[in-house]
Amino acid sequence: MTLDLASVLVFTALVVNVSGVLFILETLLRRDEGAGRIWSVAFLAGMLTTLAYTVWTQTDGAWWAIAVGNAAFVAGTGCMWLGCRRFNGRRMRWASILVAAAVLGAGVAVAVEGPAGGDWAGALWMFVPLLVFAGAGSVECLRGEMRESRTAWVLGAVLGFQSLYYVSRTTAFVTSGPDSALFEAAFGTISTSFLTVTLTIVAVVVTSVLRASRAPMRGYLRHPVAGDVEQGIVGDQSFALVLDGLCRRAAQSGEAVAVTAVRLDDLDQISTAFGSDVAGSVAATWRTGVRRYAPTNAVVAEDGPTGLILGLAVASAQEARRQAAAIYRGLFDELGKVGGGVIPVVGVGVALSDTVGHDPAELVRAAREAASRAAANVETSVLVDEG
Repeated sequence: MTLDLASVLVFTALVVNVSGVLFILETLLRRDEGAGRIWSVAFLAGMLTTLAYTVWTQTDGAWWAIAVGNAAFVAGTGCMWLGCRRFNGRRMRWASILVAAAVLGAGVAVAVEGPAGGDWAGALWMFVPLLVFAGAGSVECLRGEMRESRTAWVLGAVLGFQSLYYVSRTTAFVTSGPDSALFEAAFGTISTSFLTVTLTIVAVVVTSVLRASRAPMRGYLRHPVAGDVEQGIVGDQSFALVLDGLCRRAAQSGEAVAVTAVRLDDLDQISTAFGSDVAGSVAATWRTGVRRYAPTNAVVAEDGPTGLILGLAVASAQEARRQAAAIYRGLFDELGKVGGGVIPVVGVGVALSDTVGHDPAELVRAAREAASRAAANVETSVLVDEG
């Protein structure tokens, strides 16, 4: 059976559009504000790509459809990379500017050649950004928080395969030309369309799983400012100001300052295994428990999506350790009362000015690292940084 170009593009458009619509609807239902929203833009760009290329095959002289399709194709892959960066909590400004510039370049390259450019007008301006953004997205899936999820590894493999494919396609385009038998057989529009369908199906499943594990947690861990103040939990900026003043006064008077980080792990796994209600109860119990069992004069603040941090002056290292152990024991008892008998992994890390110094940033860093080590060590739940 021989498939013509128009039929293949219609089939591709059908699969990509259905997948994109489902992902976008799920994003709206979840009220996702993170990586899922950027991935939705990627699928929306993919839908526009297939529609533009379908118009190109059905309408004579529609060279502008190539410009729209090429630019949308670059936007789709670029937004997949941006979504991965957002998932990992990395900076977005320069990456967003780079993607926007590549999208503009892909569209303008076709417009400059105009009707005389033919079917492959501005192809290299599309191929190169695609291989770069897909490769960058693949690397992003293997770092930060995404590295901890095997589901993200699948997305990394998809983007890595796309990058390698466009490296080969670009090489064949430059060396053999688009009209060569090699290029038509291995890298032509029809073979690329089948690849696009396969990768789209895998990508929509993987990103849906990643977003499902992340989106509910944001709802559990985000509280109104007024509610946080009532619970005695301040924002990170307020905590930084208070800790800076505390460290300066303690350094002048020769007193010790302790910073305690409390880290809650595996909320995502609890949500997947036991449901969102149980995960929400665990998160709420953890927040209220830390404030309840912390010393009365301690300043408690947010420290990322799954962390709380405390700062206070202490008389000795033994007192700081004793207070941290009291927080851990209290949390263990409170979390044991949550329905379902689910006990999450809790790590408590303590940093002392006697060891680290009175630098607030160093105290916070040391406490975070100690909490991470404590959460990863089955034998130690409270760890004091020893420098």
